[in-house]
Amino acid sequence: MGMTASSTNRVFTTGNAMTARAAIDAGCRFFAGYPITPASQVYTDLTRLLPACGGVAMAAPDEISSLSYVVGASLRGTKAMTATSGPGYCLMVETMGYALMTETPLVVVLVQRLGPSTGAATQGAQGDIHMVMGTVSGGYAIPVFAPSTAAESYEDTLRAFEWSERLRTPVVLLSDKEVASTSEVVDLDALPTPLTVTRPTYNGDGPFVPYGFETLTDVPAFAPVGGAQAVTVTGSAHDKQGNLRKNDPDTLANLERLEAKIQAAEPELGRIDFDEDPGADTLVLSYGVSARASRDAVAAARAQGLKVSLGTVRTLFPLPRTALAKVLAGIKRVIVPEENFGGQYRYVLQPLLGDRQVIGLNRVGGLIKPQEILDVIGQ
Repeated sequence: MGMTASSTNRVFTTGNAMTARAAIDAGCRFFAGYPITPASQVYTDLTRLLPACGGVAMAAPDEISSLSYVVGASLRGTKAMTATSGPGYCLMVETMGYALMTETPLVVVLVQRLGPSTGAATQGAQGDIHMVMGTVSGGYAIPVFAPSTAAESYEDTLRAFEWSERLRTPVVLLSDKEVASTSEVVDLDALPTPLTVTRPTYNGDGPFVPYGFETLTDVPAFAPVGGAQAVTVTGSAHDKQGNLRKNDPDTLANLERLEAKIQAAEPELGRIDFDEDPGADTLVLSYGVSARASRDAVAAARAQGLKVSLGTVRTLFPLPRTALAKVLAGIKRVIVPEENFGGQYRYVLQPLLGDRQVIGLNRVGGLIKPQEILDVIGQ
């Protein structure tokens, strides 16, 4: 996986390599993809490693096909994943909606690069926030996790598979070129132990109802396509049996449930790593590669005697309202560094920040430096 071992259990590796490692450890046994910078290392690592552990890796002719293959594998009961960047994700959008509607668990690794269109393949960015937020027509939330280091890439990939299975939903691991490609030391002994998490499965007790539920937060039991049960898989609006319907109560409730089951998980699913400075009324809130600069800036500010807390957002969507309320307690000023136009995540967070002073620090085409964040903290 592009790793160089030392005499201890520490390795020099990248975020992409750790994502591939975590996928296998999480039980992923199918990968389909189309090479695209800066996500290609996930493709090459899993193409090489999956067959050795009984899995299958396929080279798809394009991104539309790659995600369709992943959907098919998951519908047979296999944990499955693909990896891409902005241009490829644009092509996957229709299939992402299909996966959400059919409650098909899968993971898409989206490694951001400068856009729009083909943009600059080797230039980093954090400009796909609104795209992943609005992937599915109808305004549905897809869980989105955002690592800022190689070690976090491992952990968040595990989380992506866990929540994909628990909620039977597509999940996005939103990395970026710098986090995915930068080589750094990872202590393997400090990594979390993978959980064995599988989707709720039909146990043969009573009739099988493809989209059966009693409450709006229920996740229906899964049965594989091609198995003993007749499974209806349709992207059209449907009732509990999978029959195409429009305005009957079952269908409308089912459409509401697709969002409700994800929002109900938000208190557990949402995560912000909080480095609190007691008594501080300034908070630096960031994610991905910009969180790395934010950590350095906060450390430098504290060395100068400034009081400032740090929040690293690990779950971008659904909005981590519960965690955010905790990190905002006592805060009067919020600084949000991110590498995009206009502050895409800041724009989404704004209604939750109340009357606090909110300062955005943005750049396109280059990294935000710790000194720039430090300068704002000291104002």
